[in-house]
Amino acid sequence: MHKPHVGESAWERPMTARSALEVGTSRQDLDILGLGDQALVELDKLYAEAKACIRGRITLEGKISADALEHEQHAAHGMAWLATYVESIREMIAYGRRMEAAGTFGETERLLTRIGLGEYLAQIFGGIPMNQGEFVRPEDFDLSPARLASLKSGAIETLIAFGNTRETRRQLVDRIEDNASSELIGVSGLDETLESIRQEISRFAQTEVAPHAHEWHLQNAYIPMEIVDGLAALGVFGLTIPEEYDGMGLGKVAMCVVTEELSRAYIGVGSLGTRSEIAAELILCGGTEEQKKHFLPSIASGAILPTAVFTEPNTGSDLASLRTRATRSGDIYRLNGAKTWITHPVRADLMTVLARTNPAEPGYKGLSMFLAEKPRGTDEDPFPAKGMSGGEIEVLGYRGMKEYEIAFEAFEVSAANLLGGVEGQGFKQLMQTFESARIQTAARAVGVAQNALELGLRYARERIQFGKPLLRFPRVADKIALMAVEIHIARQLTYFAARAKDDDKRCDVEAGMAKLLGARVAWACADNALQIHGGNGFALEYPISRVLCDARILNIFEGAAEIQAQVIARRLLEEGN
Repeated sequence: MHKPHVGESAWERPMTARSALEVGTSRQDLDILGLGDQALVELDKLYAEAKACIRGRITLEGKISADALEHEQHAAHGMAWLATYVESIREMIAYGRRMEAAGTFGETERLLTRIGLGEYLAQIFGGIPMNQGEFVRPEDFDLSPARLASLKSGAIETLIAFGNTRETRRQLVDRIEDNASSELIGVSGLDETLESIRQEISRFAQTEVAPHAHEWHLQNAYIPMEIVDGLAALGVFGLTIPEEYDGMGLGKVAMCVVTEELSRAYIGVGSLGTRSEIAAELILCGGTEEQKKHFLPSIASGAILPTAVFTEPNTGSDLASLRTRATRSGDIYRLNGAKTWITHPVRADLMTVLARTNPAEPGYKGLSMFLAEKPRGTDEDPFPAKGMSGGEIEVLGYRGMKEYEIAFEAFEVSAANLLGGVEGQGFKQLMQTFESARIQTAARAVGVAQNALELGLRYARERIQFGKPLLRFPRVADKIALMAVEIHIARQLTYFAARAKDDDKRCDVEAGMAKLLGARVAWACADNALQIHGGNGFALEYPISRVLCDARILNIFEGAAEIQAQVIARRLLEEGN
């Protein structure tokens, strides 16, 4: 250890990890973004080596072996998580640069970035949680301690040591505590138009939805039609539908903002637009011009409420195994089969149904998509249509629209409603919607996480224990700080994916990463917020109990976390070095 000469000040000594920490936290003079840029250089090397390692394990004769990929599932999925973390760090830095250029990179934004960089780098080198009990570590990629040490550059070491510290967390919570409003923590980085949209949707959501959401949940009641009509009046259902079909013609970033704010009030309301988004995307990408003109204006206005009818019992994510048959007879198709986990089917007017039109064609190739019209039902008579019946699936959360199993027995669909007019295109058409659906699901996750943070923060401020608010206890404050940081990261990754979609770029990987991370963050935030509530959080009367149940579904639908990681990993492994 260096011993200072007589008269040498602390600032003149060689900088050790601890002395640099003291400089960084007291003088705030660490160049966080510059250090982040340097760290990315080493991270890209680490990721490239991890990817090469996995590719070497699962490639046979130059092709990916499905059996080998399954055998190496933990490491391959871990590589997907590593890629997601590297992209998250890249987006944190890009966000900081944009805010710096705009003069809005204030102290709160700087702390969010600083803590986020430090924590995610520490997890990359120490262990990334894929969920509560599964971690991916550098050793899973055959990275030796010596190689890790060489990759863990000075910049990475500095950010790990000085990023997420007791002092930086305290500073962030102090700033959060001083902000009595329920607005976002830190600026979003979006332009004035998008923030105006946020404010308009937020006013509706916080006035018309949030005060009633918990009651709807406890009663397992439908979201009132007055709310549906209100969303239609705001243009939610036609948000991304082109103006030529009476939509608003906005992009996916706008969709994220709207979905986020509605889900922050109640995930059920935030998810109402998902059905319209999926149906509109299917029709826009795969429909005939006649189908577009017939359906899209009514979807945009809310006159037609759609539902997605894809999943079948015992198939789950294995869509290639679908057995529901569509048999043509003259100008109609007759559907026969069973579907499950169908959201909001009773009040829907239109079902987008994936069915097998060619039983001789195995796998995906024999599937077709139908725009199946039906009358609206009620609780007393849910499916007043010939050849259609069903029963409700009772669920923990994600209520307000209700889930059903559906059986089709010679249910008739006009041949004119075969999407695109050509059989065998159903799976391809569905794949075209997954980017938007997963981006929107990531936005729903961010909204749910934001709600959890606000509930936890409010309780921590108001609940007095041992003579002071819970927020004054370090571990409670730490939970609030890390919730805010991870929400910020998930939000920026979601906007990043949405911008790529708006730029007409292929973004299945980016959308998948946003959904993968967002779902984990939402669950962690809900769990931590309930923990802050203690025993009261376990009581149904407290809204956090609902938010915990709602958050849990995000890791399952639109691609379970394991499936999502598999898709990301395979796509990345198919790319060149």
